[in-house]
Amino acid sequence: MKKLVVITGASSGIGMELARRFSAEGHPVLMLARRREVMEELNLPNSLCRSVDVTDLEAMQSAVREAEELYGKTDLLINCAGLMLLGYPAEQDFDEWSRMIDVNVKGVLTGTKAVLSDMIARNEGTIINIGSIAGRKTFDNHSVYCGTKYAVHAMTESMRREVSGSNVRMIVIAPGVVETPLLSHTSNQEIKDNYNLWKQEIDGGLEPSQIADCAWFAYQMPQEVCVREIVIAKTKQAD
Repeated sequence: MKKLVVITGASSGIGMELARRFSAEGHPVLMLARRREVMEELNLPNSLCRSVDVTDLEAMQSAVREAEELYGKTDLLINCAGLMLLGYPAEQDFDEWSRMIDVNVKGVLTGTKAVLSDMIARNEGTIINIGSIAGRKTFDNHSVYCGTKYAVHAMTESMRREVSGSNVRMIVIAPGVVETPLLSHTSNQEIKDNYNLWKQEIDGGLEPSQIADCAWFAYQMPQEVCVREIVIAKTKQAD
């Protein structure tokens, strides 16, 4: 059996497609998200599905330990869970800001904390963080979302430098618009309508399978090669 892959946000969008892809390649997969029944409906072989709040370190560690008892040590963690709550900063509910910070930033840290020390001790392992083009440049109505994704990019690069001597890879994949339910989290209908009109102008977003292709490419490189960052978007997406 191939090595264990742990994926957060595995009940929809990019996370679900990552689970399908790595399972199809023969890896046992720990799928983590709130909606356990949705993940179980995929019926992937050698998989474990757990309903976990990614901001809960103890729950994350417990799920990882359970999977490792079945399938061996985690070789790849993909931190994919995320929220995109767009809004005008003077009007947006503070709770939406807080939720994005919790999931998009703390959620990356809990997953990382659950596996990184052991990877360092073994001198092997890979962590892929799903960032965003919004972690490299700013967009209207994205202010706090951009802040969370800038944080993901900064944490990934800083940690990469610090663990590189232990042969552990830290990678960030930064997609542009992707066809996922992410926009549905936004509560402002006008912002959602304008976003969808813009998507039509660029002929829609990327498919989640194209992000899974990027993750597979980076992971399949030899352990001594780290593809530090992949930025991917539709050709017509100018920004």
